[in-house]
Formats: sequence, structure tokens, C-alpha cells
Amino acid sequence: MMVNPRAWFAESIATFALVFFGPLSVILAAVVFDNRLSIEGIIMISLAHGAAIGLMVYTFGHISGAHINPAVTIPMIITKRIGIKDGIGYIAFQLIGAVAAAFVLMMILPGPGAQVHFGTQGGPSALLGNDAMAGLGVEIILTFFLVTVIFMTAVHKKAASGFAGITIGGMIFLLHLVGVPLTGASMNPARTFGPAVVSGFWEFHWIYWVGPIIGGIIAGLIMNYVFVKKAEQEA
Repeated sequence: MMVNPRAWFAESIATFALVFFGPLSVILAAVVFDNRLSIEGIIMISLAHGAAIGLMVYTFGHISGAHINPAVTIPMIITKRIGIKDGIGYIAFQLIGAVAAAFVLMMILPGPGAQVHFGTQGGPSALLGNDAMAGLGVEIILTFFLVTVIFMTAVHKKAASGFAGITIGGMIFLLHLVGVPLTGASMNPARTFGPAVVSGFWEFHWIYWVGPIIGGIIAGLIMNYVFVKKAEQEA
């Protein structure tokens, strides 16, 4: 497979969008509007993340596939949907875009942003007893369903065309609605890494790498070899 730096750049822009608008919604909901974790705040955060992802899928899906997430790119590498060199480029540029977005947020809202670590997920909540393994389990399950939707709507050749962005964005919305009060609903190492670099907040950080990558790989393997490959063989 050919290496495609244009796709890497697309991934950095798309991930910048997620890590700008997503954490910005956290800062606004928690600090500026003083909602903390009210239902209004959770809905705002969920809508912002879902819209950012969904719109970027429509914007860059035809350029890079709009992974926007190492936990999506890694299953794509394993299932040979993308070459290893391109995959490494994708992940590197996703992290670059995430860090750049977080630095912009720090410049725009240094005070309010610092109060919520610029939107960095804070680990398993009190609802989970602040238990790392419970938080890990939540991130695995949430990411499993995110990557399931991606493979079945954006990769599966019999999926209805034109609906990947709204379906993936809608799933992101759902996963944030229930996941924000539990772990902050990362499902994406880059999403957590960017704000962590800027804020210096690294507590429970490993959960947001290990959980999403495990969940993504499980979903990618099952969807690819049980459903996607079968459709390709029938063609």
C-alpha cells in the first residue's frame, strides 16, 4: 500500500477539530455556564463531540477515512484496511492535531480551561467507585460499539451510502450521554492525550489508551472477519 501524507494531514485537521470543539464544550459546560455535570452540560458535551466527529467524517472520509482516533486506526492496520506505515503516520498526526488543539484552547481560555484540565478525562468517577478496572471496562465497551459502527457503516461495502457521518456521530452522541458521567467517555487516546499534555494531568491516563485500543481491536476483528469480509467475498 502506498504511503499517503495528504491523508495524514487530513487526520491531523480532523483530530484538531475533535479536540478543539470537544474539550471546549467541556470547559463551557463545566466552568463558563457553571453547569458542572447537569443534564444540560452532558447534552452539550455529547452534541459537540458527536457533531465534530460526524462532520469530520463527511469532510475527510473520502481523503483518509477520517479515523480521528488511534483506537480506530490500529484495528484498521490489523485487518489490513490500511498499511502499517500509513497507520503509524495516521496515529502520529492524530496526536499532533490533538496537542495543537489543546494548546489553542490554553491560549484562548487559560483560566477556565485549567479548572477542568482543558477537558482531559479525569478517570473513573465516584459512580464507578473511582475503580480503575471499572473505568477500563467502560472504555472497552464504549469503544467496542464505536468501532463496530465504523466498520459496519464506513467499511462494509453493503452499508447504505451517505450515512456513515450521521451514524458515527450519532453513536458518539449516545456514548457520551452515558459515558461522560462514568469515565468522561474518551474512547480515543488522542482525545485524552492532547489536553493531558497541556494540563499536565495524567491521572488514570493509561485507561484511555488501553481501554479504547482493546475495545477497538475486538470490534474490528469481529466485524471484519464475521461481516465485512463475507460481503466482499460474495461480491
